[in-house]
Amino acid sequence: MPETSGSTGRTPETHVIDFRAAEQLLAARDPRGAVKLLDGVIATHPENTAARLLRARAFFAAAQLRPAELEFQIVLEREPDNAFAHFALARTYEREGRPGPARRHFRLAAALDPNPEFVKAARFDS
Repeated sequence: MPETSGSTGRTPETHVIDFRAAEQLLAARDPRGAVKLLDGVIATHPENTAARLLRARAFFAAAQLRPAELEFQIVLEREPDNAFAHFALARTYEREGRPGPARRHFRLAAALDPNPEFVKAARFDS
């Protein structure tokens, strides 16, 4: 009998399937569906930073900015050198009308990764 996670009867393999399905839902522009799948994955595996980053992206896509901000912050607590997480958090702050924190995280993203999109958003020349 496969090992299950808690009383849900879900196996570790099921969580991987849910994560991959959430990626597909987000790509298909169904961020709320992705969040629902990821809620279960994160409830069972709260340490899973990849799932938290994907859920943050889904919250952002669903315009749920405060939950997105909190998830991006958790990712950055665990991976302070994650340039994408800095960039995405900056975009979240930007949408919330918080230019100061946005600029700081755009610049951190660009300093960590010279991706042209990150460098342009950092506006080092201004």
